[in-house]
Amino acid sequence: MKKRFLILLLCVSVLGINSCTDDLNTAPITELTLEELLASDPNAVEGLVSRLYASFALTGPSGPGSSDIVSPDAGEGAFLRAILNLQDFTADGMKNRWGDDGLDQLTTTSNWDRNNKFFRLFYDRAYYTIPQCNNFLQALEIADFPDEENIVAETRFLRALAYYNLIDVFGKGVLATEENFGQSEPLPEASRQQLYNYVESELLAIEPVISPSSSYGRANRYVVDMLLAKLYMNAQVYTGTPEWDKAAIYVNKIINEGGYSLDPNFVRIFSADNESSPEIIFPLLAESLTSQSFGNTTYIVNGNLSADTMPLAQFGATQGWTGHRATPAWYGLFGSSAEELAASNDVRANLFWTDGHNFVMEDYRTWVDGFPSIKFRNTDSDGSGNPVDFSSTDFPFYRLSDVYLMYAELAVRGAANTNMGDALTYVNDVRTRSGADAISMSELTEDFIIDERGRELNLEGHRRSDLIRFNRFTGGSYNWPWKGGSAQGTSIPDTYKLFPIPATALQANPNLTQNPGF
Repeated sequence: MKKRFLILLLCVSVLGINSCTDDLNTAPITELTLEELLASDPNAVEGLVSRLYASFALTGPSGPGSSDIVSPDAGEGAFLRAILNLQDFTADGMKNRWGDDGLDQLTTTSNWDRNNKFFRLFYDRAYYTIPQCNNFLQALEIADFPDEENIVAETRFLRALAYYNLIDVFGKGVLATEENFGQSEPLPEASRQQLYNYVESELLAIEPVISPSSSYGRANRYVVDMLLAKLYMNAQVYTGTPEWDKAAIYVNKIINEGGYSLDPNFVRIFSADNESSPEIIFPLLAESLTSQSFGNTTYIVNGNLSADTMPLAQFGATQGWTGHRATPAWYGLFGSSAEELAASNDVRANLFWTDGHNFVMEDYRTWVDGFPSIKFRNTDSDGSGNPVDFSSTDFPFYRLSDVYLMYAELAVRGAANTNMGDALTYVNDVRTRSGADAISMSELTEDFIIDERGRELNLEGHRRSDLIRFNRFTGGSYNWPWKGGSAQGTSIPDTYKLFPIPATALQANPNLTQNPGF
């Protein structure tokens, strides 16, 4: 049950989890030995595993103002907030108007440098999580406990998930494992290929042994399959060698064995009652009372609201941060005007607030330029719920419609064990679920798929990686509002396919080198 799992996240804070931004050493996850913890509390292992999951969902163990990493604003150091900043605001569909130091550079894909705090916060979050997993795996070796094999597999998955995001965002780092945990000398730099090989080997090792089922919010075999599929989908970007056939193996496993189904109610996937959705494969949990955070879906819900132009209570919020808006590159996929959006039968076309806002984003700093996204809300899917300060809507990190669209992409790319007939069925299942018209086989092309991924998945932390995989992110063949700092969009260099290594990381480890172009 969601709330029981969240209680574990809080209870484990008494075990002495500390913060550190050094990428090689973080303080031990426990102050007691595992044997001592188990003797005093048989559920201690479960609580500690929950705390590892919390590194992806919360900023710290003591409420919204606490942070595991050094951050002047605790909310900015959250994993999910960083994913949205680096994946969605740097891409075509979403922009932020606050002008915070560093955030402007992300939202305009311009003037990136190693001193941008948002690059540091993401790097520090990953290298907080990884050593905590390493330390926990070391501790697990010295005690017997129930479900030992599965808990070890879950921990290795969470570590692999942190490394996967380093591969995608920075393309390099250091390879810290339980084998070298606590080493005093700086670790050598690990290349993108080395990190890729490590994550692949870890996921392949745990995939057969992790449980095929799990409690809500925990990893299972199909969550591991999803990360493997994501790794292989992007293998050509990461290593230069495409792995479409391997990606199809795990996409097929999820579809044929996972037991997930499309939610007939698209809005429920992004509402406070989404724990009942049959579509969500892996969520990042949120709860408005016991796990408050400025960095989980609160950032999405409140960030897209403003008391100046919108009714906050309608979306279950007490605060509007007047920050995020979608651009015509997103809602323009549904129509060329607010009137066309309103007239569309596609539910997804109606998840933008158009009243008092302009279709064209002439100035990303002007709140009324662009349409706020109301895809996420803090009410139940039937509209019920009292307004609260913090969101209780879980973030659907992995869900089935993404898998269906991945299958279609693989089929178009000619992957083994896929076919265009099933691909068309899956795409039309995604579309008709939302009231959109079905498409014909002749329309199922790479261009259609990247657009459909935008219609379906924008604001879910995939867009930058998708655009890079489809060769649309850098260069000038595809421009969007404020790309490269230009209102109409302009070409950006290929070096922007990676982010600069933060200055603090370079200072802490002289073995690290900067990415080209920065």
